[in-house]
Amino acid sequence: MARLIRPLRKSTPFPSSSRIPIQQTPTLHFAHEKQVSLLNPSLQPPQFRRTYISEMRKSAFEGNILRLLRREIQYELDHSPATQPVTKFKSFTVNDRPGEQWIALKTKFGEKEDIKIEATMFDGSVPVPNSKGGASLGKDVQLHITMIVNISKKEGGNVFEIMCSAWPDTIEINKLFVRKPEKMPAQPYAGPEFKELDDELQDSLYEFLEARSINDDLAIFLHEYMKNKDKTEFIRWMGTVKSFIEKKVE
Repeated sequence: MARLIRPLRKSTPFPSSSRIPIQQTPTLHFAHEKQVSLLNPSLQPPQFRRTYISEMRKSAFEGNILRLLRREIQYELDHSPATQPVTKFKSFTVNDRPGEQWIALKTKFGEKEDIKIEATMFDGSVPVPNSKGGASLGKDVQLHITMIVNISKKEGGNVFEIMCSAWPDTIEINKLFVRKPEKMPAQPYAGPEFKELDDELQDSLYEFLEARSINDDLAIFLHEYMKNKDKTEFIRWMGTVKSFIEKKVE
């Protein structure tokens, strides 16, 4: 089949003195063009697209954290709500010190002694002994509370400091020493371990504490109190984290 050859079109020369304006392709500008560009990151430079994607991922990540925190807070409030902390135990006034891991108890003994006790939240545990005297292989444990007893007889005088462990139903003395009320030396001599003392002296020191209501009843109270404080502080902590992230999202 013969090829169809299109004849060449002759061009008409223009005079050198004539200037013919070159028409430009018209450009349409829409009033919403800027808005479309902002909504569609593909119309922006690569750097903007990366920032946009990063912000979207960050927002989704923080939103998921907030969702989980709200769910956990609500679960704790529904299934294991904390109660209002008590402010008195026998002759002691109790300072909860919200947001801290310690509480403080204060009382007086007689007319001369001021007693201050600082107790931690649960800071350790040991396995519950089994019936044969060995450690239990189960999940049962005895929680531990550190307790520091300060007894002073006059303002500015020396302080009798007794380091104790509060177990679920008993008080155990670990160390004791007398110190000055001001800052202690870096490494003071704190005496021997309590268990190294004479048995009769040990018994007398327990009786000394018992007379001041620092006894097994106090240990039981502290464990019940700290169970409640543990719930309160956990919910408080989650609320603080949630509030911080919410500010970042806004």
